[in-house]
Amino acid sequence: MDGRIGPPLTGDERATLRGYLDYHRATLAMKCEGLTDEQLRRRSMPPSTLSLLGLVRHMAEVERHWFRRVVGGEDLPHLWSDSSDFQAAYDASESTRAQAFPAWEAEVARARRIEERAPSLEVTAYVPKWEAEVSLRLVMLHLIHEYARHNGHADFLREGIDGVVGA
Repeated sequence: MDGRIGPPLTGDERATLRGYLDYHRATLAMKCEGLTDEQLRRRSMPPSTLSLLGLVRHMAEVERHWFRRVVGGEDLPHLWSDSSDFQAAYDASESTRAQAFPAWEAEVARARRIEERAPSLEVTAYVPKWEAEVSLRLVMLHLIHEYARHNGHADFLREGIDGVVGA
């Protein structure tokens, strides 16, 4: 057993969405366990800057954007870009676990609080880039999609570092 808590097999929609999102968050953390900063920074292949540490940084930006900016309405700068570039987070060449993980964990904690305080999944917020209102439900589904896609990348990155494979 790897310590992750799987999503509920029964339960309401919100508990299921929350469970899947937390499972994917835990999966990204698991893919990074036991690695040095150098290993976490190891890039997939030139010219890509994709690395496990870059994924952690990117997901901190994603959590920050969707929960704090969109749902919470906060006006916040990006964590790793002065030009609001989400891609900048992928370049973790100068980053460390001690810098990236606390930022990601703090954004996850804030996201959980925002989601828990929302009265329902029907809460909506405006997304300027999309010029549309979105529900908290869509935000949670979008984050599950983001994590699932990037956890696939994390699988390959981890296998390339030390051969560890698995869900």
